[in-house]
Amino acid sequence: MKKIMGVIVALFAIVAIAYLMNRRPDVSVEKSPEFESCAATYKTNMKQKLNASSVKFTVAGLDVDRFNYEVYVSDEMVLMVESDLLKSLLSCSVLEYDDGGVILMKGDNKVVLTVGSNQAMVNDNHIINLQSVVVKEGNKLFIPLDNISEFFSYRVTYDLRANWIDLTRLEGEKLLPASYDMRDYGRVTPVRDQGRYGTCWAFASLGALETALLPEEENVFSTDHMSMNNSYNLDIDSGGEHTMSIAYLAAWQGPVYEVDDPYGDEVSNEKLQAVKHLEEALIINEKDMEVLKSAIFRYGAVETSVYTQMEYVDSESPYYSKENASYYYDGEELPNHDLVVVGWDDNYARENFTIMPEGDGAFICKNSWGSEFGDEGYVYVSYYDVNICQKSVVYTRVGDRDNYDKIYQTDLLGWIGHMGFDKEEAFFANVYTAGANEELKAVSFYATGKDTEFEVYVVTDYEDKDSLKQRQFVVAGSTKYAGYYTVDLPQAVRLRDNKKFAVVVKIKTPGAVHPIAIEYNSDERTESFDITDGEGYISLYGEMWHSAEETQQSNVCLKAFTDKVEE
Repeated sequence: MKKIMGVIVALFAIVAIAYLMNRRPDVSVEKSPEFESCAATYKTNMKQKLNASSVKFTVAGLDVDRFNYEVYVSDEMVLMVESDLLKSLLSCSVLEYDDGGVILMKGDNKVVLTVGSNQAMVNDNHIINLQSVVVKEGNKLFIPLDNISEFFSYRVTYDLRANWIDLTRLEGEKLLPASYDMRDYGRVTPVRDQGRYGTCWAFASLGALETALLPEEENVFSTDHMSMNNSYNLDIDSGGEHTMSIAYLAAWQGPVYEVDDPYGDEVSNEKLQAVKHLEEALIINEKDMEVLKSAIFRYGAVETSVYTQMEYVDSESPYYSKENASYYYDGEELPNHDLVVVGWDDNYARENFTIMPEGDGAFICKNSWGSEFGDEGYVYVSYYDVNICQKSVVYTRVGDRDNYDKIYQTDLLGWIGHMGFDKEEAFFANVYTAGANEELKAVSFYATGKDTEFEVYVVTDYEDKDSLKQRQFVVAGSTKYAGYYTVDLPQAVRLRDNKKFAVVVKIKTPGAVHPIAIEYNSDERTESFDITDGEGYISLYGEMWHSAEETQQSNVCLKAFTDKVEE
């Protein structure tokens, strides 16, 4: 044993001597200007390579169109992503405040940022330093993602050899919290009172639209103007629905500010111009809880309908608990009242309802019966209510009034019905006459069902319907839900001065037999329908074209947007 211990001691001694003999003295190495220059050049080259348009960008392995979502690598070599990408592809809630504050949320995680700062408060309990600052360029907000992506269940991966950047999804992704209330984040406008008029639909539509602009921008829009200055044959007490709201907004008839057209005087100013332009609205035709919650979380409040026997604040109903401000209807009546869903609570006890539903959970809804109703104007509607959210609308893209210079349209009534050839795909086209010095920037149309695919074409030298065969492809894409969509062109198309041009769309809606949205005179509400204001065509394969006005007594819903060209 002593011999073994002696050997071990000897070995330690040899190692110690070797270390002392070979140890380098402490030195301070100063980087030369040449080294700094080379490092800076390498860094610049790498940044340019990563920012090149040829670099492939993917989220969870799926290609991302860099025309639709802007991304770049900062001077600090950090991936900067546009906030719309976080909402659309990473399912985050992005709230931007007018003081420069930014709140990002997903699942149970929350990250608070400030424009121009590199500090982030995570889950209200600790601060981390980002490698780049949050950047605001024009209307676009860019978030440095490297440090915080894992809070949203993604990791940034670079592959320089393959010219590829990927946001890799991590296991255990949680999309939504168990409860969420837009009131907690300044995302609602004041509760209003419709009084004795049948304007709940307008209050719900504009209430939802207002939330789409919050918290960065607070507006109160005129319900008088929406209910009295749309293209339908209705007065302020006739009621309405979401298709009328979308048509009014999509046609640039509104919205206007409440201060310019106050509510309840039964007078409306026809000369007022829209202060915002609707660009996109999703129509969710089923009670898909995850989809509805995600829409509220990411985009804004949801406009929907319920059935109620009550008509005003002091009304009573066996389905309504005044004590708990809760409502649950389990009968067979169809919806007759619109309201706005601003949040949810999965744990809201079913015992809070006068009639006990089969499970817990409630939508938090903003009503239009004044602040004395319910919980200061809000009501908790059971997840199990037979009508709530069976059909819902959320406004996902709202532009300023100068987003485009001019709108070309023939469908002021919007989507009234469908047309097609008993197949899930079809072509449709509208012909317009351009003004002087214009370029086509975007088109808009309706997707009449889920998972719609589309291709957009343009004819700049239109002579007659045979010209539609010579269409030029400009862009393709898809939509996940039914709704109204504006499609920006990757490159503007210069139009011939004072000459006819055509916009052509090929559409494919799975399961549909009439996938084209049309405007036509369906009943007394649509008596203002004008069949003389358009030149629209439909086709099955894009070769033989039929006049929509002559053969179907309808206008196709297809708008075009142009900008003036500076000479």
